[in-house]
Amino acid sequence: MPRITPFRLAAACTLATIMSLALTAGASAKGFQAELRVVGSGSKLLVEKPVATATTTVKTSPKAECFGKGSGGSGDPVTINGNTAMGLLARASKLVGALRPLLISDSFDFGLALCGVGKSVAKGSSSWYLKINHKSLSVGGDVAKIHPGDEVLYALVKTEAPDYKYPGELVLTGPNAAQPGVPFKVRVLSYDEKGKSRPQAGVKVTGASEPTGADGRTTVTLSKPAKLVATAAGEIPSAREPVCLDGKCPK
Repeated sequence: MPRITPFRLAAACTLATIMSLALTAGASAKGFQAELRVVGSGSKLLVEKPVATATTTVKTSPKAECFGKGSGGSGDPVTINGNTAMGLLARASKLVGALRPLLISDSFDFGLALCGVGKSVAKGSSSWYLKINHKSLSVGGDVAKIHPGDEVLYALVKTEAPDYKYPGELVLTGPNAAQPGVPFKVRVLSYDEKGKSRPQAGVKVTGASEPTGADGRTTVTLSKPAKLVATAAGEIPSAREPVCLDGKCPK
């Protein structure tokens, strides 16, 4: 049996490292999936689905003037990295008609500014609010890095005087399956800008006869499979949570 010399061993290790790096680079080039949810004007859900990341080129728009007259984009195309929140949105806009057009301005030194998604355009006291995994960010969406499985939320919200606070983001939890006509408990939390949660009272939930109590809980009864949503005035609606009945799930 031939001996493995130190030189051969080192060469084998080097080759293994190169192959590993090549595989990693290949996987990175293919991108990854992250969950994108966009809530537009009037709390209308524009998209809620996993999106595969990819570096995307979009045109900036002179109509993106939500930061004041003369703040619109140049009209030139810009390339947005796929592993960013805005890159995920840009990629999704190529796939989902409700997200087009994107009104993006490139007139600022700090980066790209988002003014419009489809028919939902920021104006007055409204602006696009970005959260990743329930936390807001201090950087723009074009540099906000995302990772596989992240939950990315863009919501058009109002921030008015005197405190200019962003609304809370509702998150609904409950069972994935239930029995027709048999009540079950759900809970609603509200997440602030820092990602801190607290039970939210007075929230309406699909299939619940009463709003949530002080502990954020209420009882839901369903006669057919449904996607539950939690809504409350001044709050960002929750993501849709599917509940299956008798093995049948909502489409």
